[in-house]
Amino acid sequence: MTSESGDRGGLLSAGGILSIIVGAFEIIGGALVATLLLLGLPLWHPAFPFAPGFGGGFPFGSNLTIVVIVAIVVAVLGIVAIAGGVSAVRRGSYGLSLLGAICALIPVNILGLLAVIFVALGRGEFGGEEY
Repeated sequence: MTSESGDRGGLLSAGGILSIIVGAFEIIGGALVATLLLLGLPLWHPAFPFAPGFGGGFPFGSNLTIVVIVAIVVAVLGIVAIAGGVSAVRRGSYGLSLLGAICALIPVNILGLLAVIFVALGRGEFGGEEY
């Protein structure tokens, strides 16, 4: 049984998959926060003791527009991270793959950092593309 992708390394695939995972979490988290705040629902309730004590007491006063805008921006970054991850797995565009990995890094997490490192190390796996 031979593999059809015998010349492919695992770093670029790993970086792409990590970008897709982080992008999915960014979309879910950003959309959830924006939706809850736009509906006027609290992000935390005392009935959920294991949830972090977050929500209700923002230092912004009654102006939650900033938080909603940031949540929407995080969701958009998640979309770009998923597009870059798919590009990395398919060996499409190095620029889009690296941009997606950077968008996965912006919320500052270890998976995003690993995605950037793996995509950067797997640059040689893109077929004859300059950037």
